[in-house]
Amino acid sequence: MKTLSLTLLAALCCIAAYAQDSSDKITLVIHGGAGTITRASMTPEREKAYREGLDLALQKGYEVLKNGGTSVQAVEAAIHVMEDSPLFNAGKGAVFTNEGKNELDAAIMEGKTLKAGSVAGVTTIKNPISAAIAVMDKSVHVMMAGKGAEQFAKEQGLEIVDPSYFHTDVRYKALERAKEQEKTELDHHGKEGKKADGGNDEKKIRTAPKSGHRSVDDLIFTEGKKFGTVGCVALDRYGNLAAGTSTGGMTNKRYGRIGDAPIIGAGTYANNATCAVSATGHGEYFIRSVVAHDISALMEYKGMSVADAANEVVMKKLVERGGEGGVIAVDRNGNIAMPFNSAGMYRGYIKADGKREILIYRD
Repeated sequence: MKTLSLTLLAALCCIAAYAQDSSDKITLVIHGGAGTITRASMTPEREKAYREGLDLALQKGYEVLKNGGTSVQAVEAAIHVMEDSPLFNAGKGAVFTNEGKNELDAAIMEGKTLKAGSVAGVTTIKNPISAAIAVMDKSVHVMMAGKGAEQFAKEQGLEIVDPSYFHTDVRYKALERAKEQEKTELDHHGKEGKKADGGNDEKKIRTAPKSGHRSVDDLIFTEGKKFGTVGCVALDRYGNLAAGTSTGGMTNKRYGRIGDAPIIGAGTYANNATCAVSATGHGEYFIRSVVAHDISALMEYKGMSVADAANEVVMKKLVERGGEGGVIAVDRNGNIAMPFNSAGMYRGYIKADGKREILIYRD
């Protein structure tokens, strides 16, 4: 019995030591949308605002990982920052549907157990990513939608808000503009700062003041149709991966349209054996191509690195099929990939030593 106890104690010590040793691999990567994001269409004020928002999200997620939190908890913390900011097309900054509503989608997946949860078409949940986590952890389901998802979230004690909380003037004006042009607007849609219909530069729609304080609306509007789905992938000290994505969808969308963000395997996927992935872009193409899972499959079945697999899917397969967007990914060793086939993508990462980098443009 004494020998058995010593053996068990030694095993537990080894497990603890392994968990401690893995703290040097903790990694967190985020994105805030991909599309026509160029230096020519950016203003110093707007770039500063986005960099600060992304940096705060990185720091919040990193704090969780550094203090021994799980990858799921880190993803939630990082995405909360972006959901609470009007700069991003998620939570507070969600775009409007054709009916003048804000319909939110979100998903989470845990690499260790392959458990997942998502919500779609919700209108009263302040932080949809937390609702997705509740679906994963506190129900037998993977996806809930609409009123049912809202009722479940309320029963779980999540913060419920009046739909007016999500109303921002700049997003509503984008809806009015889209209706006038009789089209929908994707994340960061448009060509090099011009309207998708070939009209004048979006910056002419609102002339920003040359000096003085500028509102968040001004910062967003100067680049026109530049609203982004948000996402985060993380590797914790225990060697577990997680991926989360949150979005307000597509401006002027109709008929309860759902994109790739809440679809497990399309816009969100995590597997400890391979990687964690969160995507952003033209959702219909990401759904058809099962982008997030395809990256994992290439790693599992072909032995490709996370960088090679992500590039194969985003830069080759998606391009061939006409899909635009990008992904962020991290593997079980902390290696990252952030490919995109659009003009730019708001993105950033932070490593175990606290070193972080925020990137926006292609060059």
